[in-house]
Amino acid sequence: MKKLFALTLALMLCLSAFACASADGKVYYLNFKPESDAAWQALAAQYTAQTGVEVKVLTAASGSYESTLTSEMDKGAAAPTLFQAGNASALNTWNYTMLDLSDSELLSEMTTEDFNLKDADGKTKAIAYCYEAFGIITNKELLAKAGYSLDDIKDFASLKAIADDIHARSAELGFDAFTSAGLDGSSSWRFSGHLANMPLFYEFRDDGITAKPETIKGTYLDAYKNIWDLYITDSSADPTKLSTATGDQAEAEFGEGKAVFYQNGTWEYANLTTTFGMDPANLAMIPIYCGVEGEDKAGLCAGTENCWAVNSNASEEDQAATLAFLKWVVTSEEGTKMMAEQFGPIPFKSAAPSENVFFNDANNYIANGNYVVTWAFNYTPNVDNWRAGVVSALTQYSAGVGEWDDVVYEFVEGWATQYQLENN
Repeated sequence: MKKLFALTLALMLCLSAFACASADGKVYYLNFKPESDAAWQALAAQYTAQTGVEVKVLTAASGSYESTLTSEMDKGAAAPTLFQAGNASALNTWNYTMLDLSDSELLSEMTTEDFNLKDADGKTKAIAYCYEAFGIITNKELLAKAGYSLDDIKDFASLKAIADDIHARSAELGFDAFTSAGLDGSSSWRFSGHLANMPLFYEFRDDGITAKPETIKGTYLDAYKNIWDLYITDSSADPTKLSTATGDQAEAEFGEGKAVFYQNGTWEYANLTTTFGMDPANLAMIPIYCGVEGEDKAGLCAGTENCWAVNSNASEEDQAATLAFLKWVVTSEEGTKMMAEQFGPIPFKSAAPSENVFFNDANNYIANGNYVVTWAFNYTPNVDNWRAGVVSALTQYSAGVGEWDDVVYEFVEGWATQYQLENN
């Protein structure tokens, strides 16, 4: 009897030990953003309190993420189970340690896959958990004073008709259509980078470009000209003096109610509502329309370098624990609240509303089935030099001493030149 009891006890202890060893696993997240460290630490503690699953968060110092990741990944079983992969370069470097997420429950929670990273076989290796967006920021109150609403703007033709009318009546209305399209260094990136995204996006979409091309054709540069001409025509700024017009100048023109439209991004929300005291209810962001067929179905220009990857070398238990944690982050009240506060819009079905109305506009376009205008400008070779050539040509063209062909040349031939310089 004693032997039977001893055997039974031994078996129970063995089973108990096995149960502990095969528990839900643990999570180790190597965080990319120092500014969100406190929020992640608090959320991890909440999850552990609710589930008993250990969640460790380590935040890399600013500018040291890749070196920290390399070091941490060498720790074998103690390596991060969850890490950041922001772009195609990171995908190339870490693809062999990235779990295929194509059939994951996390992926099924997404509202769009446009920002995710996929390998050459089409497998989803990293999931974008937030994004930024840019477009044409609009003062709805001024638009209404001019006799229009957002519903009246559906494409380039309608945008141009409204902007032309506002500009023609600017003295009577007390405000103009567009803010100054400054080509000073503090502002020019809005046009050599963000506005240049429009022709690049549509060309790359048509041609199936998914990696940095050696050359571009400039297929949609007429559309680029359409919107640039509108910016410099329907504004109170002198087009011959744009080389000295600054970003602060354009922001102040909009913040002080001197213009209805202002091309910029979601990051402007705090300045406009806090520094200038603008009412969020009067603000909206609409797509950059430029005359491309089908653009009435366009959304905002959106992209990210914030993507989650799960370590494929982690144990199955740790992988499962990590995926369960991520699903909780993007579906629970606690998780979605933190994500909205820290990152704004998240492309998941249970996303909490953000105070930033521009983020909500971006999500609404996606929810309504509009296509995302992704960040094709990320492929730009020798980006600073290429943009400098485009800005120089835009400056000359706007001042009336250069031709649009010069802009086309810098755009197309400049791309080929900078690609060769970058790769030789």
